[in-house]
Amino acid sequence: MMRARLFSSLTIWLLFAVSEGLSQMQTAQVQHPAMDPVSTRDGFPQVLLIGDSISIDYTLHVRGLLSKVADVHRPLVNCESTIEGLREIDHWLGAKQWAVIHFNWGLHDLKYENEKGEGALPPAGKQKVPPPQYEKNLRALVERLKRTGARLIFATTTPVPDGTIMRIRGEEAGYNRVAAALTSEYRIPVDDLHAFVVPRAGGIQRPRNVHFTPEGSMLLAREVAASILTALGISLEEWSNK
Repeated sequence: MMRARLFSSLTIWLLFAVSEGLSQMQTAQVQHPAMDPVSTRDGFPQVLLIGDSISIDYTLHVRGLLSKVADVHRPLVNCESTIEGLREIDHWLGAKQWAVIHFNWGLHDLKYENEKGEGALPPAGKQKVPPPQYEKNLRALVERLKRTGARLIFATTTPVPDGTIMRIRGEEAGYNRVAAALTSEYRIPVDDLHAFVVPRAGGIQRPRNVHFTPEGSMLLAREVAASILTALGISLEEWSNK
């Protein structure tokens, strides 16, 4: 009888402990390692990546690929849409002297939300930032980025496949056309990640999802790193010999 009571008490305690542990895990904020601050090294150009979760997933790879030639930073948040960009850009830029800024907004601009800010396709939802407003917002952001004196690179918005939540397939094309006109006007080099992904999407993008497989993020990182090396005036041969 004593052993039964002891076993029962121990079982209750274990269930409580597990429940508490799960509760703490669910409420804990798990930080993506890409958000870890990066030290600034003397004599190394400083590079800033601005973008959403697509860029968050390739940040560590870019950082590793360029570790011998540059310090690669990013805002310690998902940069989401041009609305958040306009609100936070001064904070993200800070006082650092940036050599290169590689940036994108798009996937969070074209998504659909209801009046509560929840994801909802039409007719319940409306686009967060329709293309005409996207053009105005992106222009203002480009003007701000140009004042840094950094070499700018715009990354095109990657494809929206069928079946994604809050987004409609192919609508990124309209946003990329808006961006193309602006980058041409301001003579900003373009890292065409959209064109890179299209022929490979089935193998590197998750099904019914705008996000990429680990291999896909690594491949995107290589494209991003190559565009940054070009902006820094470093050839692939020089980089490989570092």
